[in-house]
Amino acid sequence: MGDSKIQKLKILITGSNGQLGRSLQDVAEKNPTYDFHFKTSKELDITRKEQIDSLFSKEKFDYCINCAAYTAVDKAESDQVSAYKVNAEAVKYVAEVCKAQNTILIHISTDFVFDGSKATPYNEEDDPNPINVYGASKLKGEQYVQDTLEQYFIIRTSWVYSTYGHNFVKTMLRLGTERDELSVVDDQLGSPTYAGDLAEVILEIINSKATNFGLYHYTNEGTISWYEFAKAIFELKGMKVKVTPIPSASYSTKAKRPHYSYLDNTKIRDILGKNLIYDWKFSLSKTCTY
Repeated sequence: MGDSKIQKLKILITGSNGQLGRSLQDVAEKNPTYDFHFKTSKELDITRKEQIDSLFSKEKFDYCINCAAYTAVDKAESDQVSAYKVNAEAVKYVAEVCKAQNTILIHISTDFVFDGSKATPYNEEDDPNPINVYGASKLKGEQYVQDTLEQYFIIRTSWVYSTYGHNFVKTMLRLGTERDELSVVDDQLGSPTYAGDLAEVILEIINSKATNFGLYHYTNEGTISWYEFAKAIFELKGMKVKVTPIPSASYSTKAKRPHYSYLDNTKIRDILGKNLIYDWKFSLSKTCTY
């Protein structure tokens, strides 16, 4: 008699100790039909091609979700080599091995590929024009994926937060316990994205066996400023913190930020076939439990 066991889809997640990687681990617990392989940057350094080749020579993956990234936006301005090494050259290595092994790549990118000069939501057809090193390095990674593969999903997202790692929500909550008053920029507009929601969307792409390969945008719904985001965080937690709006010019950073980087979700909503795009305040209210 033959083996009647159904072969599980094998899914590799790189950079599994980051916000999205940890959120995917949570989602994986609810999806036991898949064989997940989570690799931290220490366990799999994607900047070392020999490590990628070695892993893929031993394992046959159906999907690779690349969450590994250099995300220190300001530090990247003075450390361009490291930013491009992780966000571009390493992505090329991953794309090349995915092509050789017929693995579908799901690669995570950013709203920072845009310059913020537009006044309406950015869609996938808009021309990128990054204004900082981080955005430029991520765009180069996107281009390597597109030049190398046919079977890929690039998902641009923005303002990611979760219960894990370093993010704006956790920083505000920490500062809110230390100070009675905070100043937050009010002229940078975008949408917060809960990493748990993004993880669910990625799994839905796999669940649905989607073959509409290409570039997609995914964020929570709604355009707000960092100032409005901070106010909402404190309101939901019942914290008495006075938040004062300030212009970006009053808060100096090494890297320029786009003044407007809200992403249009229409395309990904169409392929999902169901609504997994939640209002930013709904997602914050259900997850702001730190």
